[in-house]
Amino acid sequence: MRDTSINMRNSNHSPKTRQIGVLLFPEFSNYGLANAVEPLRAANTLARQKLYEWQFLGINEGTITSSSGLPVTPSGTLTDHPGGDLLLVMPSYDYKGLTTPTVLRALRSAQKRFAQMAGLDTGSWLMAAAGLLEGQRATIHWDELVAFSEQFPEINVVEDRYISQGPMLSCGGASTSIELMLDLIGQHHGTMLRLEVAALFMHGERKPSDVTPLRMGDDQVVQAAVSIMRRTLETPLPIDAIAKRLGFGLRALEKHFASSAGRSPRSVYVSLRLGAARHLTEQTTLSVSEIATRCGYEDPSAMTRAFRREFGITPRDIRKNLT
Repeated sequence: MRDTSINMRNSNHSPKTRQIGVLLFPEFSNYGLANAVEPLRAANTLARQKLYEWQFLGINEGTITSSSGLPVTPSGTLTDHPGGDLLLVMPSYDYKGLTTPTVLRALRSAQKRFAQMAGLDTGSWLMAAAGLLEGQRATIHWDELVAFSEQFPEINVVEDRYISQGPMLSCGGASTSIELMLDLIGQHHGTMLRLEVAALFMHGERKPSDVTPLRMGDDQVVQAAVSIMRRTLETPLPIDAIAKRLGFGLRALEKHFASSAGRSPRSVYVSLRLGAARHLTEQTTLSVSEIATRCGYEDPSAMTRAFRREFGITPRDIRKNLT
């Protein structure tokens, strides 16, 4: 995948704001909702642009209360919504009881107005009951995989944590919602933004001693390496030292980064350090010299030059614009 996140930072062009509908049902999971929406909020914050806009929807009007008592007042009903880029379907624990003619009719109608639909946790059951997954790959909460495949034999049910390709998406539980959303952020806006959002929630963080190289995919290796990078921003490590900590050779680590991120480990490390520098520039009153030290630069001028290449502006100019 070509990484577009750096280009987005430097460009005056604003990417289109993707419109997301979040369809809630009574006794929805707070955990699932947060894992679906907070990555979008974080992407907006880190990109300093409104990449995503979302609205909470219901089948009917009125407040919807979660399983733990959190009330949410939707902005409208699914039937009245004009549609958008993605509809997230978040049913309650009583998902089988929700397969009413009204719900299924609303989902079938929504499929014509949204470019993609995603069944979160047990949301795939509702989409399948509406006839939207025939011939598609889909997953569901793993407690329901067998029943799901038996009830809907026309669907290619898989034990994947999430499905992120095609018009019909799905994930296997509340905790995997964040993985699906991170994947979509990476598809839309590049690997660096995905990694930065994941790091913000410490998603994929692990101690080097917990890493088992032979059991890790490309994304897991990159996230483990990024975890080390984020802990050593002030005193950057040689890339081969990071590889050694993870049980890899340098070339093997570079191949994992090329496959997952489309970039070298060194360029990702530099972007992480400069991202931290921008955060300190905007959120603190530290001098540029102190910021450079905290981000692994002995020479403030060298950091300023790298900063300009990365963001198209200097730290001092950013602070002038903030005043």
